[in-house]
Amino acid sequence: MGWFGYPNALVGDGIPLSGRLMALADVYDALLSKRVYKPAFSHEQAKEIILKGDGSHFDPIIVEAFKACESEFVAIANNFKDG
Repeated sequence: MGWFGYPNALVGDGIPLSGRLMALADVYDALLSKRVYKPAFSHEQAKEIILKGDGSHFDPIIVEAFKACESEFVAIANNFKDG
């Protein structure tokens, strides 16, 4: 279990599922959002970063779920895109 960083020194499957889901969703949202220090990334750029974190920063099961419902991530991101 390479993914870690949760409070109370929890790692791997010890991290609640909700935390593992939110870790990926939060990074995806942050990457697609424009910041004063960076432009908004495309979905493809964000996906590449997430896939590179598979098994190290993100739970592999959550990454597989992300890939399975990728089109829904794109649709939601487009619906709530900053104007």
